[in-house]
Amino acid sequence: FAKHETCMKPLEGTSGKLRLLDQTLLPRKKVWLDIDNHHGVARAIKEMRVRGAPAIGVAAAYGVALAAEGIQSEGMGDFMARLSIACDVISASRPTAVNLKWAVDRMRRVAGGHSEVDSAKEALIAEAMAIHEEDEAINRRIGAHGAELIRDDSAVMTHCNAGALATAGYGTALGVIRSAVESGISVRVLATETRPFLQGARLTAWELSQDGIDVTLITDSMAGHFLKTEDIGCVVVGADRIAGNGDVANKIGTYTIAVLAKENSVPFYVAAPISTLDLSLDSGDEIPIEERDPKEVLEYAGVGVAPEGVKAAHPAFDVTPSRYVSAIITENGIARAPYGESLKLLSGTGA
Repeated sequence: FAKHETCMKPLEGTSGKLRLLDQTLLPRKKVWLDIDNHHGVARAIKEMRVRGAPAIGVAAAYGVALAAEGIQSEGMGDFMARLSIACDVISASRPTAVNLKWAVDRMRRVAGGHSEVDSAKEALIAEAMAIHEEDEAINRRIGAHGAELIRDDSAVMTHCNAGALATAGYGTALGVIRSAVESGISVRVLATETRPFLQGARLTAWELSQDGIDVTLITDSMAGHFLKTEDIGCVVVGADRIAGNGDVANKIGTYTIAVLAKENSVPFYVAAPISTLDLSLDSGDEIPIEERDPKEVLEYAGVGVAPEGVKAAHPAFDVTPSRYVSAIITENGIARAPYGESLKLLSGTGA
């Protein structure tokens, strides 16, 4: 793979390897992982060393290309059978973020369009790089559309990390904030810490401080207080999957903030690429919710934070019903209710 530059480097393909910035160690340590096979890519996705729906999709695409490079086949039929197994391994690494399946399916189609193994391998490398390059450009278009919704001299609340680290670069929700700042809008950001992995504290606060954007960290349970007492212009979050009716799956805790935002008449915006839409689903009730290891709640950095023997639950995502969503910001424009119509139009599948 040729070296790929991004504004902040969460991942890059280079010389037959995928380089990932290990996000479990940020911001205290900046460690790059060099992965040369699809099993390693799947493991990195599962362990959240790379995370964020768009970044997972890009990593998955490179994973398929790496799998293809390692296949010693006896012909195209054998190659496709082996590649399909690798694709299934990658697709199973995390269930909620639809970008993962979207990228893997796109790579499958590319491979299936070739009659020779060598040409299929070359095409898969080129496609992974194309998906990578497209994502940053998509984020910048999302940012430009979303900046129009940001009120000057106001505070913006965000949850989890939907920034450059969650994408190929620039970010979705943070891309909206970055674009607003670049256009001269004065913005303060309230970032929730986002338990239990602290993506807001470790990643969002780090990204924004690196860019010189005014950011204040709050605990998740402070969101309602600040939405009630502060001049919050809007909430902007990312998404891992959006159903056809506009219901949004995002990091656990998003639903709570959306309800509190509506109660306090604060607009709640979702920023996500078209690839995050899953119009095959009628509602968010059909979105699979990943259940992660309870230890991730009971411990932090290997240190127990609860009494021995206490049970814990860890759904990684929740679903925000579309009635709480003021607008969905995509690279093709801004969707508003009724989302069943507007999302189809923006995705090019509607009349």
